[in-house]
Amino acid sequence: MSSFEIYGGKKLKGELTVQGAKNEALQVLCAPLLTAEKVTISNIPDIVDVNKLIDLLQTMGVKIEKVERGTYVFQAKEVDLAYLETEDFKKRAASLRGSIMIVGPLLARFGKGFIPKPGGDKIGRRRLDTHFDGFALLGAKFNYDAGEHFYSIEAKKLKGTYIHLDEASVTGTANIIMAAVLAEGTTTFYNAACEPYIQQLCKMLNSMGAKISGISSNLLTIEGVKELGGCYHRILPDMIEIGSFIGLAAMTQSEITIKDVSWDNLGVIPNTFRRLGIKLERRGDDIYVPAQESYEIDTFIDGSILTIYDAPWPGFTPDLLSIILVVATQAKGSVLIHQKMFESRLFFTDKLIDMGAQIILCDPHRATVIGLGRQHNLRGIQMTSPDIRAGVSLLIAALSAEGKSVIHNIEQIDRGYQDIDIRLRNLGADIRRIN
Repeated sequence: MSSFEIYGGKKLKGELTVQGAKNEALQVLCAPLLTAEKVTISNIPDIVDVNKLIDLLQTMGVKIEKVERGTYVFQAKEVDLAYLETEDFKKRAASLRGSIMIVGPLLARFGKGFIPKPGGDKIGRRRLDTHFDGFALLGAKFNYDAGEHFYSIEAKKLKGTYIHLDEASVTGTANIIMAAVLAEGTTTFYNAACEPYIQQLCKMLNSMGAKISGISSNLLTIEGVKELGGCYHRILPDMIEIGSFIGLAAMTQSEITIKDVSWDNLGVIPNTFRRLGIKLERRGDDIYVPAQESYEIDTFIDGSILTIYDAPWPGFTPDLLSIILVVATQAKGSVLIHQKMFESRLFFTDKLIDMGAQIILCDPHRATVIGLGRQHNLRGIQMTSPDIRAGVSLLIAALSAEGKSVIHNIEQIDRGYQDIDIRLRNLGADIRRIN
């Protein structure tokens, strides 16, 4: 197990280039399973979760060529379907939440798919019903072995239909889209997630020969085609990393430029940070965050306490609420953080309280942060990263705190952030990795 040793309280300065988006990568890397032709994907982040998925695809029989760091060519000409029922497959796929995304493409092209109960962050219930309900509406039959925690689904031929999801699940939407593009007839898909990463997947599939309309809305129309071909696709910059770097700059009173952010795909993220009092400027396609001695949380028009909550796109992404919470600890004023989607994501606040933050955990979904206004700096402590987003939030807190902090279980952070310690040292941070 590895740890980060951090001496905080240093002001940072410089430029950061954003990695490719983890959440998009876990979707689009599965799309090559829909064709026997070559698919080239660039700007793939070099992180644990994505590398695990690439290894899984390779063991399934997908030929993978690494052109350079971040760019790969995939060809799923000979997929080993028998491997999907082996113990090795179950072990590999169970270690990765993103493995669920292989089911839709396998079902569409080969008529069957298998997956063990996938892993991932322990942030609360993350049910898979939406995925399999959508497959069933397309004509597939589903079976769950409760003893083995193993899912299997089969269909002789998928047929287009009307689908109205009970939740706008991003991964569920991606999986169902990839199944529907090869279904017979037309699928009308309502309450679909419409995050930029879903839009990217749809554009990629269309470049492969799919017929998807309504992209960027929550109502998609998918005309099934008989087969798909190859394509080139470039992954967007990671909006979660962009938000993390904005929060880092504010907490450490640093002047940081975040390069090539694809601003038009950031939605409400910049303005949500501005509501915390953080100054940031758009410079071309970069974000410039000036060094700020203080920042003050906004209130609602009637003067009542500001509430920041997650919502399906174009609302605020749940993956950044942990960052917002940490940044609020050193602001002037108070804010209510309402994490609607996952009931265990705010439990890392106990570490922040140990560092000196003023936080009231109201219940599993809500926390009130009373900003210290930098009157009392956070203090360094030893802590353990529980998941990706909480881990990087604790890292930001440690970089702003007085004294030494040690963060254990940083493999969680490595799952989502590429070379984070190296990039932070380039800005002047005092951080080192201990194995």
